[in-house]
Parts: sequence; structure tokens; C-alpha cells
Amino acid sequence: MGHIHILLVEDNEGDILLMNEALLKRPSVKKVSIAKNGQDGIDFVNKEKSFQAAETPDLIILDINLPLKNGYEVLKALKGSEKTRMIPIIVFTTSSTIKDVDKSYEALANLFVSKPSNIEEIEQAVDSLERFWTGLIKLHSNPD
Repeated sequence: MGHIHILLVEDNEGDILLMNEALLKRPSVKKVSIAKNGQDGIDFVNKEKSFQAAETPDLIILDINLPLKNGYEVLKALKGSEKTRMIPIIVFTTSSTIKDVDKSYEALANLFVSKPSNIEEIEQAVDSLERFWTGLIKLHSNPD
């Protein structure tokens, strides 16, 4: 698999810094774009408002607890659209309740991962995700 573009939809500045650093260390990742709320995540993928020139991501990493639109609303909007439903979405959140896991999969998340609390565990999680998505899974072809 070639280099991928990831959209990280996350509002916590600390988590953004940690995830961005961990993702960009991976040879398979060419670019990480950031959306700091759910509405911006939807607008980015749909190339609306200030994101008209955005490159369609190959993969989305999505928090659930977001301002404006929560992660479930983002999932429903993107998975409910013919144009965006094929983009894989990983829910990456602090929650580990079965309710949140079930709700994420019901909204068509491709994977649910409980967010680790420190940089070492985040890097291990990102490493595992990279091996999974680049080694086992074939991503859709991106029209951009």
C-alpha cells in the first residue's frame, strides 16, 4: 500500500500533538490533516466551506466527544453519503464502554479503539493500526 492521507478529527490539543507525532513517524503516512470539531470533519471530507481544496483522506481517525457535532453524528453523516461511505473510519476515543462500542459499530465505524493515556501506548496503538491497515486491509481507491 502506498502512502496514505489521514484525517484526525480530535478537539484535544494534547491528543492532537501526540497522535500527529505518532502518525507522521510511520512510513505509510504521507499526511495528517486535523479537524478540531465534528462539523469541520464533515466539511473537510465533503470539501465544503473553508475546506474546498482539501484532499480526500484515505482513512479517518475520529474521537467521539467533539464539539458542534459528536463522533456519532460524523459517522452517520459520512457513512450515510454515497460519496464518502467507503472511507474507513476508526473511532479512537477515551471511552471503552460497551454502549459506545456498540453505538459506534451501529453507526458503521470500521474499527473501535480505546485511546491509550500516554505517548508510549499511543505509539504502540498507532503501530498496530498501521500494521493492520497497511498489511491486511486494502483501502478503497481515492479519486484525488
